[in-house]
Amino acid sequence: MTKEQKSPVKDKNYDLIRTLQMSLEHVYRMETYIADAEQRGDSELADWFRKIQDNNRRAGDQGKQMLMARMQQEQR
Repeated sequence: MTKEQKSPVKDKNYDLIRTLQMSLEHVYRMETYIADAEQRGDSELADWFRKIQDNNRRAGDQGKQMLMARMQQEQR
C-alpha cells in the first residue's frame, strides 16, 4: 500500500493555493491542446478541451475568491 504524501507546508491554505495554481495552469495548458486539435481539424476534441478549460477557469475563480476571503479573515 502506498503512503499518501503530506503537504510539505503545514499552513491550512497550502492545499487551496496548490489546487488554485494547478487549475490556472490547466487553463493555460488547454490553449495549446485546443490549438493542436484545431490544427488537425478535430473540432470535437477542441470543444472538449474548451469545456475542460472552462471548468478549470471557474474552479480557479472560486479558489481565488476563497483564498481572498480566508486571507482577509486572518488579518482581522
